Amino acid sequence: MTHDLSRYRGAFTALVTPMQDTGAVDYAAFEQFVDWQITEGIHGVIPMGTTGESPVLKHSEHREVIEKCVQVAAGRVPVMAGTGSNNTAAAIALSKHAEQAGADSILVVTPYYNKPSRDGLRAHFLAIDEAVRIPIFLYDIPGRSVVEIGSDLVAELIKDSKNIVGIKDATGNLVRPLELHMNTAGQAVQFSGEDSSELAFLAQGGHGIISVTANIAPKLHSELHKAWQAGDFARAAQIRDLLFPLANACFHGDSSSPAPAKYGLSRLGKMTDTVRLPSVPAPQSTRDAVDAAMQHAGL
Repeated sequence: MTHDLSRYRGAFTALVTPMQDTGAVDYAAFEQFVDWQITEGIHGVIPMGTTGESPVLKHSEHREVIEKCVQVAAGRVPVMAGTGSNNTAAAIALSKHAEQAGADSILVVTPYYNKPSRDGLRAHFLAIDEAVRIPIFLYDIPGRSVVEIGSDLVAELIKDSKNIVGIKDATGNLVRPLELHMNTAGQAVQFSGEDSSELAFLAQGGHGIISVTANIAPKLHSELHKAWQAGDFARAAQIRDLLFPLANACFHGDSSSPAPAKYGLSRLGKMTDTVRLPSVPAPQSTRDAVDAAMQHAGL
């Protein structure tokens, strides 16, 4: 199946999910947040990725968040809905729903905890591929899911599937985008999942980033990619330097994502910093790091 992938370039935000102090999803804040992201110039949005705390939301909440994101985006930017699970049947159900809700594509994380074999990974992703007709992006994050999708398997899946078109690569391996580019004859659409190496990933053949820090700084991320695409590498590097402390702060050692990003957004008045257990709000050391990074970036 041929898909139009021309809009899958630039900065996409792995959206956090706003919550009320009670822990309930704050749908009104979410709608306002998605609209703000788009008006700030972000190139695409990802509701219900793992940054959106998808593992701790009910499936009913998961579906409603995606539906509201599609409604607010209204075709202005692509909506890449997170539909992954370590349960293949659940991933298929969520993927079918996202397609029916109007999502433009889906993001499917490597099954976590199960530690599937290569054959298991292949069968998992191809089962999801058979269930939908929209583009599928694989999400490779071995630091959290233990298993890595080998570049040879990614290339194989792109070749053998109807809808698998690319990857969110959170391995941090900067040889990987060039390797995958060569293995797929340039056919794989590659997004970095590592904020701190965003510009280097582009230089190695990548097409964009799916970013945590773009929750707080969508305009800067958008401007970095515009500068890159225009060949203004000095400006792109300048923005890289502005964003680097924020990338570190959002993954501060005393906290876990998305708590630091939610704290930063609370400082901007976009939402509370409430997260669901087993995540907890960012401690003071992380808050201090986020405050300093936001000041450095002019936010």
